[in-house]
Amino acid sequence: QVQLVESGGGLVQPGGSLRLSCVASGSIFSSYTMAWYRQAPGKQRELVAGIGSGGFRNYADSVKGRFTISRDNAKNTVYLQMNSLEPEDTAVYYCKASALNWRNDYWGQGTQVTVSS
Repeated sequence: QVQLVESGGGLVQPGGSLRLSCVASGSIFSSYTMAWYRQAPGKQRELVAGIGSGGFRNYADSVKGRFTISRDNAKNTVYLQMNSLEPEDTAVYYCKASALNWRNDYWGQGTQVTVSS
């Protein structure tokens, strides 16, 4: 059983920045693979960025060079730094945790990001 809580969403103007946080339960957070997904109204949920237990990162093409995923294992937290935000980034952002020996992935409830003038 893993619980994930996202925070940091809000309203920002185009070109602005936000940092999302996701706090996970568990004493072995360092072994989890963490990822951020997003879903806009009427659209399918898509992978934004992921970070493995060894620090490997991957990003969707649409956010490369603008977003950075990182983790602080001592705080059981994964972050998504979002710079140069565009209206197309508007979505609910979800945190996901996974591990090779788990039966299921775990998802947070999401945090709204709105990019608008």
